[in-house]
Amino acid sequence: ATTHHHLSHASSLPKTLNRPLKQNPFSQLHVLPLRASKNLFRRQSLSLRAVLSQNPAKTLNATFQHCFTKSPDGFLYCEDTKVQDIMEKVEKRPFYLYSKPQITRNVEAYKEALEGLKNSIIGYSIKANNNLKILQHLRKLGCGAVLVSGNELKLALHAGFDPTKCIFNGNGKILEDLILAAQEGVFVNVDSEFDLENIVTAAKVAGRKVNVLLRINPDVDPQVHPYVATGNKNSKFGIRNEKLQWFLDAVKAHPNELKLVGAHCHLGSTITKVDIFRDAAVLMVNYIDEIRAQGFEVDYLNIGGGLGIDYYHSGAVLPTPRDLIDTVRELVLSRNLNLVIEPGRSLIANTCCLVNRVTGVKTNGTKNFIVIDGSMAELIRPSLYDAYQVSIV
Repeated sequence: ATTHHHLSHASSLPKTLNRPLKQNPFSQLHVLPLRASKNLFRRQSLSLRAVLSQNPAKTLNATFQHCFTKSPDGFLYCEDTKVQDIMEKVEKRPFYLYSKPQITRNVEAYKEALEGLKNSIIGYSIKANNNLKILQHLRKLGCGAVLVSGNELKLALHAGFDPTKCIFNGNGKILEDLILAAQEGVFVNVDSEFDLENIVTAAKVAGRKVNVLLRINPDVDPQVHPYVATGNKNSKFGIRNEKLQWFLDAVKAHPNELKLVGAHCHLGSTITKVDIFRDAAVLMVNYIDEIRAQGFEVDYLNIGGGLGIDYYHSGAVLPTPRDLIDTVRELVLSRNLNLVIEPGRSLIANTCCLVNRVTGVKTNGTKNFIVIDGSMAELIRPSLYDAYQVSIV
């Protein structure tokens, strides 16, 4: 017999309430906040928007490191191995070449930065690189996984990630994928009203309560390419503060299906100013204070958005994992929270290259061309939105 699973009827959820914040958590002195006052969502408010801190966080005197070097005679090396020698042994070309030791070094940098923050999770953003061998290596190093599709969820499970270290994100999660997430015990970030309804239905089908985090849109300008900015007020992602009370009431209305365990925000990608993370964290802990005041046991602060890298190899001093964690450490400790971070390219970008073979040269008009056996299919980002890509020859 065919079984039909219907979405929850709208009447089963509370009506949307517009209850904005009563005050801006940022003081004029730009200090870390103490406890937020009660009834944060229920009184007349000012429009809340995070601004960049007046005193940007200092960074360590470190430059972007990678595992590739160029010898005086022009040959490229990876971990002291000549890439040309590797080319001769690889049957199919072009190919991606990865450094396993560099991946390990990158993860260890985050682990060292997180020392003292118990039960923190390094949630690798699978969309940065979904190579199965890389995922398995990251899992062995103790990482969790951040997923934005059903296929990424299945891939993470196939790679052996601990489901309780997996976070299912995205604003278009479909019911069948949410059912799998519920069955496996994966954390799920709630993005919208219809997303919450689907999660409730998935929990009923799976017969399991789902641990959820509310994805809050903090309206923080990450100062990155607009295509990868995800935390401003007009973004398609997350919940604005004026709707937050509706979601809290909705979770309360489904105690057998949902357990609210945390709050999540995502700022964007390629962030180079860690004070942006701090500003977002200030907002988020104030939200968490009020959510806890309503009786929820919130244990997780999930701050998404990845550190930028030195694409231009200019020797720029960029924030390190420790710089990032140190900006939010005291806030996290003051609220006894478990921190979840979502690094992607900062774990993988300096570990790999696309190896091509030159097939010939040609000239048209006044322009010279070097033709290779690779194509736009293997390196599509620059063609999509002018992303900078370093080529070492």
